[in-house]
Amino acid sequence: MTIMTNQQDATEFSQAEAHHLEWDEPVICRVEVDLPGWLTQLAGGRGWQVYSEDEGENCISFSMRDVSNKTPKVAEVTLYHNGYAVVDVDGESLFDGSLTSGTSDCAHLTYYHAETGEKITLN
Repeated sequence: MTIMTNQQDATEFSQAEAHHLEWDEPVICRVEVDLPGWLTQLAGGRGWQVYSEDEGENCISFSMRDVSNKTPKVAEVTLYHNGYAVVDVDGESLFDGSLTSGTSDCAHLTYYHAETGEKITLN
């Protein structure tokens, strides 16, 4: 009886997969980050501004400064294409980890069909 149940489960699963062919389509994951808001959460201050950026092969780095203080803070934010991020403020590491694991309210994941660019809504 157990073998029959497992066979039925496998058949139902295969049929369900056949009805969800979109699972085999390429998907683009986009991470959007509110950099000034995130730095405010990490380091305080309210006047964070990007003053330069540098794009590499697998990441993009932003140089930022907080102009709301009498002695401005300086930050380096590196966002890797795989969702990993590193944040240093005045030479001190404040964040070193994944943004894709829900570590910040200022980061949002959005998924798109690679071929059509259509947004994918996950339940």
